[in-house]
Amino acid sequence: MGYNNSSRWWSVRAILLICLGVSLVGGRPFQSGQSSLQPDGDESGEFHEAFPLVEPDAVHTKLTVARRGLDVISRITNPVAVVAVIGPYRSGKSFLLNQLLSLSCNEGFGVGHMRDTNTRGIWGWGEPLELEVDGTTTSVLFLDTEGFESIGKSTVYDDRIFALAAIMSSVLIYNLPETVREADIGKLSFAVQLAEEFYGRVRGRESALQPARLVWLIQRDFLEGKTVQQMVDQALQPVPNIAGSREIDEVNRIRLSLAVMAENSTAFSLPQPHLARTKLCNLNDTDFDSKYVHQRNLLKSVIASMISPKQVQGKPMNGKDFVALLEQVLDALNQGEIPTAGSVVDSFNRGVLDRCVELYESLMSKVKLPVPDAEFDSFHKTAINAAMLHFEKNRFGRHHGDRAQDALTTELDKIYGSLLLRNQYLSSKRCEDTYNKCEELMDKLQTLKLPSMAKFEAGVAACNRSYGASCLGPSKAQLRQRLDKMWARSRSQFLNDYNRRLFNWLVGFSLVMVVVGRFFIKFYPLEIAAWALFIFLESYMHLFWSAESLYYNPTWQLVIGVWEAIVYNPVLDLDRWAVPLAWVSVAAFIFCRYRRRSKHPPPLLPSQEISRPSRFRRLLRQT
Repeated sequence: MGYNNSSRWWSVRAILLICLGVSLVGGRPFQSGQSSLQPDGDESGEFHEAFPLVEPDAVHTKLTVARRGLDVISRITNPVAVVAVIGPYRSGKSFLLNQLLSLSCNEGFGVGHMRDTNTRGIWGWGEPLELEVDGTTTSVLFLDTEGFESIGKSTVYDDRIFALAAIMSSVLIYNLPETVREADIGKLSFAVQLAEEFYGRVRGRESALQPARLVWLIQRDFLEGKTVQQMVDQALQPVPNIAGSREIDEVNRIRLSLAVMAENSTAFSLPQPHLARTKLCNLNDTDFDSKYVHQRNLLKSVIASMISPKQVQGKPMNGKDFVALLEQVLDALNQGEIPTAGSVVDSFNRGVLDRCVELYESLMSKVKLPVPDAEFDSFHKTAINAAMLHFEKNRFGRHHGDRAQDALTTELDKIYGSLLLRNQYLSSKRCEDTYNKCEELMDKLQTLKLPSMAKFEAGVAACNRSYGASCLGPSKAQLRQRLDKMWARSRSQFLNDYNRRLFNWLVGFSLVMVVVGRFFIKFYPLEIAAWALFIFLESYMHLFWSAESLYYNPTWQLVIGVWEAIVYNPVLDLDRWAVPLAWVSVAAFIFCRYRRRSKHPPPLLPSQEISRPSRFRRLLRQT
């Protein structure tokens, strides 16, 4: 939109701009010649001033926060929109903001007329304007930035100012005097890199940061012919590079990359308000050129129509969110001597990476280790898919974001490896504990007081069930092989001792029954049977080649069956209860003898003793 002397052209232009303002600001009318951005005013007047938000450090290379200004902004509870002005020093940025805010130089942003820059760092106006945007009350902040190419500063410092303003703003006004120069486009290099990272779509999803709408504002426009929009479009067209200059290639790359922001940009011009530029602060609208006043009011309407709340990852920011984002961006820009788009993106993604790692760890913490490898891998796949999905939804950067994704994958692989080793350790520990318990059980079964093959097999089965239930994870198969070998070795040893110990027990049992039948119950058939068993067992080894031949005899197998049925059965474990039962039997025998003597006391006077038949004779008579 260039300045034209034709009144018809100005009428058409005004109508189009007014329609644009009405359509984009929820139906709020803005009329030419009247400010559409009127301050609501703070009754206390406490914040009716400009104050620094960001200041240069001592060597003027990096930026530091100004806490007082950020504390003021953090109190804003409405969605926040930011209008920032950037451009060369001594180009009229502060005066422009005062004009947009309808403020005088004495009460608004400081305006200087010396050759040195007047604004240091980034300043903001203390009274946000409230504007209805799509039915939402939005607080609009206006930011003034330190000019480029001033004396005593480095290019890196300018890049930091430009990048910070570009990221934080909703509307970015690039204030240029008279025309667009090659150097002005070159200044966009760092901002374009950030735009490519933050503003472009990443794998089908919207950008993480809402892109700023760029206004190319050409001040003191007195040239005729092409409109300002045509001039900007032409300046952004790549130029031939026959000589192969690296500088031209870089500027052409910037021109092509500006297509990322092209759909959200426009061009506007302002004529010189008055010939006496050093006295502008002492003049008012009646002293200004009427064309300037007209264009300025149109510019207010255009800016109002472009304003929308600043959004980060689809959510509008309030004052606290704005301060948090500014501190995060500032920290990213200050890292290293020379900021790069990659370093800024990595700084933004650092918080996303931390949240993804926390999500992965929280999901994996639900796994009750140890678990089998297949189950562990299944949990791992579920957790890493959830972490990667969270990263894709919240990541920053189109190109350098992939580097952050690689870093996330590496970090998750480290955690997975650590958890995998822990799973193996816990599995090995638990299986070793179960194996040791089984080994102790096998040792106890080897030393049974009353040997029983049925009890040995029952112990092996119980150990097998315990191992299957308790031993989990990757060590289970390896320990299973050791356990099977141990069982085979214990069974072989038990069988070798079983027949020998059973033979000795039967010999001892026959002698005990001889004594019992002879002296305790005086039951001679029992004594005779016990003597017969004893003689058979002792003479068998002399009648045959060895005792082992007895073990394969069918009669011996019958004896084993009877022994097993008596020693270990579902009702009684004689190995466990043999001693208590023996004591109970002794006590019962003594009790019975005592009771019988109590019922039949010996006579007081001697009497003729009547001979009584023996128990064996009484038994014969009964039969």
